[in-house]
Amino acid sequence: MTDIETDMESRDYFSDQALFVDPYPYYDHIRAKCPVQREPFHDVVMVTGYDEALEIYSNPTIWSNCNTVAGPGFPVPLEGDDISDLIEQHRDELAFSDQLPSFDPPKHTAQRGLLMRLITPKRMKENEEFMWGLSDRHIDKFLARGECEFIADYASSFTLLVVADLLGVPESDFGIIQSRMGNHHPAERALGEQEHKPLEYLYDQFIDYIEERRGHPQNDVMTAMATATFPDGSTPPVHDVALIAANLFAAGQETTVRLLVASLRMLGERPDLQDLLRRERDRIPAFIEEMLRLESPLQGSFRLARRATSVGGVELPAGTTVFVAEGAANRDPRHFENPEEFDLDRPNVRQHLAFAHGIHTCAGAPLARAEGRVTLERFLDRMVDIRISESAHGPAGARHYDYMPTYMIQGITNLHLEFTPAT
Repeated sequence: MTDIETDMESRDYFSDQALFVDPYPYYDHIRAKCPVQREPFHDVVMVTGYDEALEIYSNPTIWSNCNTVAGPGFPVPLEGDDISDLIEQHRDELAFSDQLPSFDPPKHTAQRGLLMRLITPKRMKENEEFMWGLSDRHIDKFLARGECEFIADYASSFTLLVVADLLGVPESDFGIIQSRMGNHHPAERALGEQEHKPLEYLYDQFIDYIEERRGHPQNDVMTAMATATFPDGSTPPVHDVALIAANLFAAGQETTVRLLVASLRMLGERPDLQDLLRRERDRIPAFIEEMLRLESPLQGSFRLARRATSVGGVELPAGTTVFVAEGAANRDPRHFENPEEFDLDRPNVRQHLAFAHGIHTCAGAPLARAEGRVTLERFLDRMVDIRISESAHGPAGARHYDYMPTYMIQGITNLHLEFTPAT
């Protein structure tokens, strides 16, 4: 075994700060050994291959999402050939158990159906129209300076207010919601330290909205949300609607920020790409898809095997926790040619798994894509040349960035840009 292989064998993916910065050599190493491989520190099976990830995503009858954020560990021993009953008895004791991503059918089917009634195509179109003006208002605040810290000056607030508008939150309450968001995102916490119900701080806010609109309906988005029904026509409890709204509000923000940051960082590092997109705006959607593949904001999520099964020819007993590493699957050379390279003409780029796949495909994917497209359009429209600040991040070829301290979301914590305002 080489020194590099020995080094990778000793790495704890879920706590090694160096892997939070650059997990890709680790992914390559364990995928080369086996795309379905048990890591030695937390009794988690790492799934790093594209086909193997797809196999899990496509089989929700075997793979439960109950631990999708919580990860390994269960309130009781997982014994027997079928642990489905144990999952249902104890799932509410797991972290994030009250949120849509952790649900399994049939509850997931009903709750997701409710969500899709909240974010209709008509509402999405109206929301995108709001994005254009919102983007300009943010840019107006720093354009004359010729520089910005992209996350603080634009991305964090932009993504939050886009979702606030989508859900019809009154503008007068934007500040309250923003302050409550704080640092509650579950991905910020270490493995095994997730809060049980990390979005409870938003529930009361949305419960008040829903109850008020049900009692006093108005011609607005919040009323439409308050009166939305399950696919079977029944009216959901107020609490269910509040949970769905809170999840959409929180879940899409941090990951979309990372997409925007990675995209602007790429433009700052690649003047050739920046020039190309200025000339050929119709290629911006392909740029966004390749960014999602290359720098997947969400690096992965957990699943729990209800029954004994096999993935990629590897036998796994009931009770096995897997970590489906989307960031690794999206760089699997068996599926994506030269996966470490940014290729604007990649023919199969839309097959990436950045938004997962199957019944748990991210419902906010169209929203994230629209936010990326609007942001890139407006930055390219209003700035002549976008550059990485050398005073903040060092010269080209020797950049330094600070990264988020988490295995779940890959991305930097600040991005200082310089530019010349367009005349």
